[in-house]
Amino acid sequence: MVGSMAFERMGQQPLDYQHVNYGASKLLFRGPRRRLDGGYVACLGGTETYGKFIERPFPDLLSRGLALPCVNLGWANAGVDVFLMDEGLLALAHRARAVVLQIPSAMNLSNPYYRVHPRRNDRFVQASPRLYRLFPEVDFTEFHFTRHLMLRLSDIDPARFAILRVELQEVWVARMQHLLDRIGRPVVLLWFAGHPPGNGEGSADLCDDPAYVSRAMLQAVGSRAAYVVEVVASPGAKALGTHGMRFAPLEEIAAAALPGPLAHSEVARALTPALAPLIAE
Repeated sequence: MVGSMAFERMGQQPLDYQHVNYGASKLLFRGPRRRLDGGYVACLGGTETYGKFIERPFPDLLSRGLALPCVNLGWANAGVDVFLMDEGLLALAHRARAVVLQIPSAMNLSNPYYRVHPRRNDRFVQASPRLYRLFPEVDFTEFHFTRHLMLRLSDIDPARFAILRVELQEVWVARMQHLLDRIGRPVVLLWFAGHPPGNGEGSADLCDDPAYVSRAMLQAVGSRAAYVVEVVASPGAKALGTHGMRFAPLEEIAAAALPGPLAHSEVARALTPALAPLIAE
């Protein structure tokens, strides 16, 4: 019995994500492989869309509800840059009947202050001279991830950090608008988080993804989308914690920070009525 209880706490066993390639994209996506002939919905997003620790993430649930393949093109910690820089991925999105695009955070993108890895957008690569001038007392060689960098800079001087944050937000809006133009298909923007979009420039705390994305920013890019669907995990979904998730023993903390199966079901239910008329056209 003790062994069985320990097994439950470990999330049973890790998932096999059955990684696959699609088209000319350089990225490996979560399987199983979906057919791309006869029409499909492309689901672009980050760790939540990928469905880390989730046996049936919302793209799988959508496939059943819409009776149309929904291709999971989620990429862990994705920012807008990874989508814009992969021509093969953009081609997949452009051929879809409709596209779901999960809103990414505003810190995981290259900007006038720093550069991120072109595929691992949460990886901090290099500070620009502009960032050195703004924070001359900081040794930027010690940072490897954008969140760590943002936390440190906001602690050092909130006023100077606000200058950086506003720049990130402006770049995010421009780049998201460019991405929507490049996709060229009906897009449903998906807000999938544990909190609603906040008001004001400083809304959306750093620890609450999508970090630094305010309602005003969402409205600025939403005009280019067919729909904007906001899904905030219900109290019931949050209360379940890691129940129903599958992960290795050392991954429990990471799993607890992500939405569980019920939250994914809530997303699928919210997206279905928005997508149904788009795929019918």
